[in-house]
Amino acid sequence: MTINPNPQKPLTPGFKRADNNDMIPIALVRAMFGLAAISLALVAFASITGREQVAIPPPAPVVQTWTISLVGNDAQAVTVLDQNGNLIADMDHGGFVTVIQNGLMTMRRRHGIDSTLPLQIVQFENGRLAAIDPLTSYRVELTQFGGDNQAAFERLLQKVPQ
Repeated sequence: MTINPNPQKPLTPGFKRADNNDMIPIALVRAMFGLAAISLALVAFASITGREQVAIPPPAPVVQTWTISLVGNDAQAVTVLDQNGNLIADMDHGGFVTVIQNGLMTMRRRHGIDSTLPLQIVQFENGRLAAIDPLTSYRVELTQFGGDNQAAFERLLQKVPQ
C-alpha cells in the first residue's frame, strides 16, 4: 500500500485571506476599472467625433533645416551621416540621439521603408527644434525633452555642412 507523502489539503486560490479580510479593498478595484473605462470612453468619443488635437505646438516659420541620416548599430550605438553620406558622428553611446533613431526605425519598419533614409531636423523661429520624417508621420519635438537632449542635437547640427 502506498502512503501519500503529502497529505496536506490542496491550495485553492481565493480573493480573501483565511481571516476573511479583503487583500485589496473592493472599492479600490472598482475605482481602477472605472478609471480605465472612463479613459477609454473619452478617447473613443474624441476619436469618433473627430475632435481637433490640442497638444500641438503653435505654428512658426522655419529658420533652418538640416538633412541627416541616423543609422543604428546596436541598442546604444548610432552613426550620424549628412545628406551626402559623410560621417558627422559615430557614437558608442548615443543617448537621446539613439532614442530618436530607435523611434524612427520602428516607425519606418511599420511602413516598410528603409530606416537609413534621411531625416529632417527643423529649427523654428520661436526656438523649437523638431525631428521630422518626410516619409512617415514621425515627428518629435526635441525641445520638449529638456535642454540637455536638445543640446545633444544642437552639437551634432554644428558639424553638419550647409
